[in-house]
Amino acid sequence: MIAQDSIEALKARLDIVDVVGNYVELKKAGGNFKAPCPFHDEKSPSFVVSPQKQIYHCFGCGAGGDAVKFVMEYEKLNYPEALEKLAQSYNFTLTYTDNKHNKPRSQVIEKLSEWYQTLLTQNQTALSYIKERGIYESSIEKFGIGYAPDSDATLRFITSQQFNINEAVEMGVVGYNSERHQTYARFIERITFPIHSANGSMVGFGGRTITGHQAKYVNSPETKFFNKSRLLYAYHHAKQSIYKRSEIIITEGYLDVIMLHQAGFEHAVATLGTALTQEHLPLLRKGSPRVVMAYDGDKAGRAAALKASKLLSASGFNGGVVVFEGGLDPADMVKEGRIAELSDIFHTPKPFIEFVLDELLSLYDLRDPKAKEACMQEGVSYLKTLSPILQEEYKTYLASRLGGLGVSPSLVKITPQQTQQTMQPMQKNTHRDMWELTLIKTILEHPEFIDQILDVLDPSLLQFHSREFQAALNGDTQIPELMAIMVDESTRAIQTQEHLTQELCMFLMKYYERELKKINLATNISFEQKAFLIRKYRGKIAKLKRGELVSFEE
Repeated sequence: MIAQDSIEALKARLDIVDVVGNYVELKKAGGNFKAPCPFHDEKSPSFVVSPQKQIYHCFGCGAGGDAVKFVMEYEKLNYPEALEKLAQSYNFTLTYTDNKHNKPRSQVIEKLSEWYQTLLTQNQTALSYIKERGIYESSIEKFGIGYAPDSDATLRFITSQQFNINEAVEMGVVGYNSERHQTYARFIERITFPIHSANGSMVGFGGRTITGHQAKYVNSPETKFFNKSRLLYAYHHAKQSIYKRSEIIITEGYLDVIMLHQAGFEHAVATLGTALTQEHLPLLRKGSPRVVMAYDGDKAGRAAALKASKLLSASGFNGGVVVFEGGLDPADMVKEGRIAELSDIFHTPKPFIEFVLDELLSLYDLRDPKAKEACMQEGVSYLKTLSPILQEEYKTYLASRLGGLGVSPSLVKITPQQTQQTMQPMQKNTHRDMWELTLIKTILEHPEFIDQILDVLDPSLLQFHSREFQAALNGDTQIPELMAIMVDESTRAIQTQEHLTQELCMFLMKYYERELKKINLATNISFEQKAFLIRKYRGKIAKLKRGELVSFEE
């Protein structure tokens, strides 16, 4: 069992926006963040994350909770599994009440990386390759570049350091051949590039052959620590520069990143041998940077740039594409000292939407009317993924590029998409009384006011939200109705005792005036009882008008 103080220490490290933002694209909305709910199908975002309250809540399906609850629901894990998943992600060592579990995450990757770095200094072939590419010794140290020897040497090192081979298999640095019942090192005779998570934990390696292996580059396999579709190489080095510049440069390779950092472009990262995917977007969204895709000009590079541009433009990212022609890449340009030219190129990328449309146009023979029609249809299909304003703007752009005789923008027809109603789903209460909700939020944020409130007010006095009021008094903050109140920025808690007194006086005055009318109209009580109650309520109202709170039991 995980020790409770260890759980609390882990939770203190977690930030709800950071945790949820690793899975879902969050967009700033006032003091909160919003997104389409990951737990039910919707297009208009009703999923809210509150950094102040450290909770999330969906106004559509009612899902809500803290960072641990989110990981449980999203990853379909139980409570201990979610804690362990978060601990691994944040490089936190949990402690357990039973000693057999008190074992931190294996450090085999870190030890191997140190050893590989030592071996690099002893291998002249690897060192010569590194130096030929223009990489400085300071960059070798910064990025932890190393050299992996033959398989047997790596396996011997792992066992010599008292690591269990199963640990190495779990961490992805050793593989197992089930047919031969043999283990083998994943990285053999390769220059190694350690790969880190966004928070700096080492999670895998990339490796480049220098002895003619069939695969030029390989990466660690997918493990519970390593998901290449959610990672970007060197992001942990680049993130401060990304936030400072509000820009990120995404390249295709490790060497491009290293050389760009060496030249001062410290906001450069790379995908890990895979195309940019939907899973990368939450990481790219952090800091709301402009995204510059720096891709090779060959067929594969242009195809990858086209796919990435479609994804990024449809997701509302700003930025564009830089294509390197003539066999050059960013690393080559840095080596040749063309830093100023690179800076100009990165400052003027082709915007994503223009790049997509131009690339689509280049795929067709526009002298053929049928091809021109097919091109227009593909272009229109793409424009439909954009906002209505951008559709209208780029409809003209597409028409103007469609060939010799030109095409009228009126022929580029985009059928309006059905828009979902943006109204919030109906609350369980058909009426939302803002004053009552304000009172409930005050109890949640200022429990020191509870005694003052309960001296003069009973939950039964609330007409619309007495259930939520009682739940707030009981501390049942996990129920969806209270989470909705906590993340709702239109409802603000009362901050001072003086303001609270004024508000309670106004509310109670209206309440007792309603009760007075009921008594005057009542026919089922005696004259004496009616006279007593009228005097009682008139006395309360008089005190309240003078700003004096009166006990509910009076």
